[in-house]
Amino acid sequence: MLDLTGKKALVTGIANNRSIAWGIAQKLHEAGAELCITYLPDDRGRFEKKVGDLVAPLNPTLFLPCNVQDDEQIDATFAAIADRWGSFDILIHCLAFANKDELTGDFSATSRDGFATALGISAYSLTRLARAAKPLMTGGGSIVTLTYLGSVRVIPNYNVMGIAKAALEASVRYLASELGPQGIRVNAISAGPIRTLASSAVGGILDMIRHVEETAPLRRTVTQDEVGGTAAFLCSDLASGLTGQVLYVDSGYQIMGM
Repeated sequence: MLDLTGKKALVTGIANNRSIAWGIAQKLHEAGAELCITYLPDDRGRFEKKVGDLVAPLNPTLFLPCNVQDDEQIDATFAAIADRWGSFDILIHCLAFANKDELTGDFSATSRDGFATALGISAYSLTRLARAAKPLMTGGGSIVTLTYLGSVRVIPNYNVMGIAKAALEASVRYLASELGPQGIRVNAISAGPIRTLASSAVGGILDMIRHVEETAPLRRTVTQDEVGGTAAFLCSDLASGLTGQVLYVDSGYQIMGM
């Protein structure tokens, strides 16, 4: 029943085959969506080649550089989408970053620049991309972002990323209210800990994963594939009544008290 045939999707945040965004892109492709995939450009073109080789089997219509700290690149990305597609239906936001030294030790040691960097890339970027997407999502659509339990509970070493994810979740609600009259739904998935390039920067990530495996009702953590399936659902007509929500895909860990 989950059919995204004819839908056009922009997927951000793929870094390698462990990325949650990679799991989402695969599920969208399986459901029939046409893809535009962005990558983080660098001077040596490492991500362009790595991500390009990875996503080649998905046959993306557009493959574009996009650093969300650069407004000109954001505008160029959406100009390319407008030129090729005219309009599109799905925006997947899988972007988060904090300096590694902000993800260990005392939260109060967070630097001013580190705070601004984490909030800018991990939270503000959703708002900025949604602003650019709004005039192109003329037939309504779905925006999905990725968050984590550290937004509402204290997670050792998660530190400033917890603040960034809290801001991200608040942004989901405000964007859902703004874009709802246009038929655009905005939701977040709070995924359990997964070993990714981004999460590897968090001190004690393997201990976090082991704890979830021992405590969650399903006695395991989740996979990129499972998060991808939830994202595809949120982008489909099956989720037409859902907006402004945070869905926990964490093997049930969020419900546990002890």
